[in-house]
Amino acid sequence: MLQHFDTELLLFLNGFHTPFLDHFMWNYSQSLTWIPFYLALAVLVICRWRKKAFWILLILGLCVGLSDFISSSIIKTLVERPRPSRVPELEGVLHLVNGYCGGRFGFVSSHAANSFGLAMSFCLMTGRKELPTCMLLFVWAFLNAYSRIYLGVHYPGDILGGVLVGIAVAVCAWAFVRRRFPMLLARENQHITPAYVAYAPCAIWLVTVICIMFVF
Repeated sequence: MLQHFDTELLLFLNGFHTPFLDHFMWNYSQSLTWIPFYLALAVLVICRWRKKAFWILLILGLCVGLSDFISSSIIKTLVERPRPSRVPELEGVLHLVNGYCGGRFGFVSSHAANSFGLAMSFCLMTGRKELPTCMLLFVWAFLNAYSRIYLGVHYPGDILGGVLVGIAVAVCAWAFVRRRFPMLLARENQHITPAYVAYAPCAIWLVTVICIMFVF
């Protein structure tokens, strides 16, 4: 029953394809596309936390790495659910881009786990202080996850599972940090704010626009 619903929803969402979206989603899904975006996010953290930035970035990196490890090395090997792109019954029905099929197993999506793990970690770390950047990160993560459905390499259920893994890892990690190392989350020299720090979030938006232009 769930498999049938997952397949029908996949075919519905995967059915909205055009040559333009093929090009867009293919490039959007590539990790290398977003290296400038990650660097801009790191710059924002450095501007906000300064001497503590190394530890903040380390925790963010560990959240993403742990999300990837749990999704790719543990859950996928235990569940062994084939990707839709490798299901014979869907051959010729599912829209694939550039003949890309991905690995053997798809549950859960590591793309979804990693991107939502990063977005949730950043938002838990900053709270309302960086609300526009948090919203941007979640929109970015959502499109990143959807691109995997569009490319035909993940069921919606794979994506949902990945989202839950990423969010769970982020919540657990930052709950531990807040309990054991609360001093890491306090920004330094709040009464002295250089002008460039105020514009740091703008760099995230600018770099995102540049990356999107590259994707187009």
